[in-house]
Amino acid sequence: MRIKSPDEADDPVMNLTPLIDVMFNLLLFFMLATTFLLPERNLEVELPQARAGQVQGEAAREIVLNVTRDGGVLLSGRRIDYGVLERELRAAAARDPRTPVTIRGDRRVEHQAIVRVLDACRLAGLANLSLGTSPTSSSAAPREG
Repeated sequence: MRIKSPDEADDPVMNLTPLIDVMFNLLLFFMLATTFLLPERNLEVELPQARAGQVQGEAAREIVLNVTRDGGVLLSGRRIDYGVLERELRAAAARDPRTPVTIRGDRRVEHQAIVRVLDACRLAGLANLSLGTSPTSSSAAPREG
């Protein structure tokens, strides 16, 4: 058996398989743990509070209309005027008249702005309408007794 000199020694080899396994596991974890938020639900619209509201699941083709404090309407995150809103709603009603529509009006907006959006939905033929609210905190609820 021949003894190797320091110049002939084998170069150390680093096994990258465990590192790659860890990286793929981290990637998979973060992909599965990420929540994908809808842009319509993250706008700066301060919803009114309601104690008797029901939490509804996300519908695949749900239309979310945000009515901002100044009375503007946002559809898919972009501001539109009422003429465009009516065209978009008619197109949605032509595809499926049962398409759910959620109207998220800022608590400080005038009621007339909400009524205009409701009218546009009804005139377009959409009847599955709901108003978005945020739940009241337990401290804000009146006490029974």
